[in-house]
Amino acid sequence: MAKKAQATWGGRFSAGPAELMLKFSESVSFDARLAPFDVQGSKGHSAMLAHVGIITAQERDAIHAGLDAILAEIQAGKFTWRTQFEDVHMNIEQALTKRVPAAAKLHTARSRNDQVATDMRLYFKAACTDIIQRIDAAQRAILALAEANADVLIPGYTHLQRAQPVYLAHHLGAYLEMLQRDAERFAVVQDHANWCPLGSGAIAGTTLPIDREFSAKALGFVDAKGRPRVTPNSMDAVSDRDTYIEFAAACATVGVHLSRMAEDLILWASQEFKFVELPDAFCTGSSLMPQKKNPDSMELIRGKSARLQGNLHTLLTLVKGLPLTYNRDLQEDKPPVFDSHDQTVLCLEVLAGTFAGTTVHRDRCATAVADPALLATDLADYLVRAGVPFREAHHVVGAVVRLAEKKRVPIDRLSHAEVQRVHPKLAPDWIESFHLDKAMARRTGTGMPGPAQVKRQLARWKKLLG
Repeated sequence: MAKKAQATWGGRFSAGPAELMLKFSESVSFDARLAPFDVQGSKGHSAMLAHVGIITAQERDAIHAGLDAILAEIQAGKFTWRTQFEDVHMNIEQALTKRVPAAAKLHTARSRNDQVATDMRLYFKAACTDIIQRIDAAQRAILALAEANADVLIPGYTHLQRAQPVYLAHHLGAYLEMLQRDAERFAVVQDHANWCPLGSGAIAGTTLPIDREFSAKALGFVDAKGRPRVTPNSMDAVSDRDTYIEFAAACATVGVHLSRMAEDLILWASQEFKFVELPDAFCTGSSLMPQKKNPDSMELIRGKSARLQGNLHTLLTLVKGLPLTYNRDLQEDKPPVFDSHDQTVLCLEVLAGTFAGTTVHRDRCATAVADPALLATDLADYLVRAGVPFREAHHVVGAVVRLAEKKRVPIDRLSHAEVQRVHPKLAPDWIESFHLDKAMARRTGTGMPGPAQVKRQLARWKKLLG
């Protein structure tokens, strides 16, 4: 059944929307979380209106006091949200207007289009800071585990097959690099969000004498030198959703990185590997099998990675066919963004907690890395140093490996006479290629897993993370 005309836009209509339409079209159930940013934006806008003389300083102050009181009620859980006012913006404005008569002037020279665009840019700036801080906490937990086990060697894997030995700290260092790139991505998104769309109106600005640069400064949309950053095109300002997509893409990329880390931990914690013991606080048991300790936290991170990718796809699909400028479809842009934010924060917190409580089984790691086949490439390097072309050296070592397999002995248990028949350049010191400590010490280049380089990288990360 249709109701009376809607209070915020009903002048054109003789009757309001049906109850079903209200239920279908409301967004306050999810955009209420924008309240702090909506209040911030309204305070900046009213300050500008007073600055240009559209409202008085007394009206501005009354509006600000009323907004502060409403925000306090919201944060205390005492504010009543009403779906008939559709969204966070109109709920706050209606409540404010009842308390402060001057609030009727607040929407002067402003549309909900540039209002929500401003709110969301303020939100993205805060959300990026939030996630960057969680990334930092996760990095600190990983670094602590690396430092505590700086001398532990494990097999590195390619194709999930043992490849070459690496320090566990070097492997964990790869996670630190991944997360650092993630933090940098969010810093870029934050910078892209740092442009003020307020004053763009619904599509074509306003004929009133507003000062957009003043609004931008008041709301913190400034560059490194404090100069205001204002969106240059009103149509783009209200229809642009690039920042939403970039934010969701950054969250999805974090999710992929966390999923890969989770997969490593799941494998390492299995009985087949048992390199690590995950903390009980982030594992669960089986309802049937009492011996089970399941890495559910890491499995959920893998699952949530798919969810984050889905949110990104939702936004890309939502925007791809829309003509300029605003279309109501864009109301659906917030749930995937909010969900990506929340799930990314949760995943990072769980990852940090898991790493913080993880212990390393040094004996199992040592047994696994003692496999001499991991140093087969080092024997090829030995031949290269003796003047043998690498391709030839590769084939020679392959033949040595085949010989060891045929004789069913580890490669370093072959006799010198046996290997010299394979190639004359395999002198008596060939066996030193399989001395693990010497092999690791030879890895001196930047980015390699040699002990000196690992120590240097740990020091670098300690300095970076403070």
